[in-house]
Amino acid sequence: GWIATRGADGSENLAPYSFFNAVAYVPPQVMFASTSAKEDRGDTKDSVANIRDTGVFCVNIVEYAMKDVMNQTSGPWPKETDEFELAGIERAECETISCSRVVGAPASLECRMTQIVKIEGEANFVVFGEVTGVHMRDDCMKDGIFDVLSFNPLTRMGYRDYSVIREKFSLARPGE
Repeated sequence: GWIATRGADGSENLAPYSFFNAVAYVPPQVMFASTSAKEDRGDTKDSVANIRDTGVFCVNIVEYAMKDVMNQTSGPWPKETDEFELAGIERAECETISCSRVVGAPASLECRMTQIVKIEGEANFVVFGEVTGVHMRDDCMKDGIFDVLSFNPLTRMGYRDYSVIREKFSLARPGE
C-alpha cells in the first residue's frame, strides 16, 4: 500500500508500506502496519502521526511502472518533506476525505481511520480504515471487473526484493 496522508497543518506525506491488506467486505476495510519510528515523530512515522491527527488516509496501489517514484518516497525524509513534490508525482484531491491521492495509480482507496492498534515492539502500529471512496483507472477495468493483470502490480517480497504479478488463476470454494 502506498499511503497518502495530510497532517493537521496541511503538510502532505506519501510512503509505501509492505504490510498492507484488505480485511473486510461489509463495510469494506483495509489495514497497514508501520514498524519503525523517526526522530522527528517520536514513537512512529509521518503516516501514522498524520492519521492520528486527522483520522484519514488514502491507499494507492502501485504498478511496476511506478516502482522508481514509489521507492523515492520511501526515504527517511523530514516530516516537512512533501513526497509528491520530491518524486514529481501528480496528485488529486480525494472526494470523501481531506487528503491527496496519486493520479496515475491503478486504484486509490479513500479511508477513514477506524482504529490504530499498538502491537508488540517499540514502534509497531496497525492502522485500520473503512474505505469511503474508490478510484480505479479505466484501463484497469475489464468486463466490469478490476483486472490486476492489466497493470503489472508491484509486490514486496521482503528485504529489498520485489516482484511483479503476471499470472493469476481462480479457485471455486467447495460447495459453491
